[in-house]
Amino acid sequence: MTINTNLSAISAARNLSSSQEMLTKSLNRLSSGSRIVSPSDDAAGLAVAEKMEAQNRRLGAASINVQNAVSYIQTADGFMSSMSKVLTRMSELSMMAKDVTKNAGDVALYQGEFQALQKQLQDTVGVGVLTNPLGKFNGIMLFAPNPAGLTVTIGEGVGQEMIIGDTDLQGGAMGALLAQAAPPAFDISVTSATGAQMLVDAIQHVATERATLGASQARLEVAATTLSIERQNIESAISRIRDVDVAQESTTLARNQILVQSGTAMLAQANQMPQSVLKLLQ
Repeated sequence: MTINTNLSAISAARNLSSSQEMLTKSLNRLSSGSRIVSPSDDAAGLAVAEKMEAQNRRLGAASINVQNAVSYIQTADGFMSSMSKVLTRMSELSMMAKDVTKNAGDVALYQGEFQALQKQLQDTVGVGVLTNPLGKFNGIMLFAPNPAGLTVTIGEGVGQEMIIGDTDLQGGAMGALLAQAAPPAFDISVTSATGAQMLVDAIQHVATERATLGASQARLEVAATTLSIERQNIESAISRIRDVDVAQESTTLARNQILVQSGTAMLAQANQMPQSVLKLLQ
């Protein structure tokens, strides 16, 4: 038995320090809600979680891209839905003007409405000298020719893209109809047989473009759902790595508290042991 070196006290102090360190970790984890308070807690897990977090952010950005593309398509379809109604009304006016019971004044009224509707379509699509049409989305002309289409990123990986084809209403049957409506002269008569056929062709053109955009929107909606599921799974994986299990950590906290308390008591006992040497000196 020695006085200068109390090995029992040194061992008890070391064990107490270890217990206090574990208790501090448990307190930090429970207070922060994170299992990884410092990189030393799980260096590999931290690296994996950071990589997954970056992937999740890319998925979030891709999801926004897809939603904006859907908005673009919905805007274009909204315009074309109105165009279909206008073309249908023009077709109706063309037929009504052919009623033999209508006099010249009646036909002139039909012609006036017919030309006004033509002008509205021109303003929407953008033909002739018009460079700032109504049909725009965030500065992008919706109905101008664009052979390359619009490339939409639908995933977080390289090359995960789709192309929305252009909706060219400045050409084709619709363009031919609108070209006749360029001011100051309106060459299509409400009673013209050629004009009636152009209307039928334009209605078919718009319907075809709407169907094409509808197919693109359906694909984008599938992509949006896929991205949402993927993000949910990534978030779940990150949570398993980063987030603390409160029930398990609470049990660990209680154990560490007991160890600290018992370690403190044992250190006090170990510090009292050299006093027994005094009995040998009596």
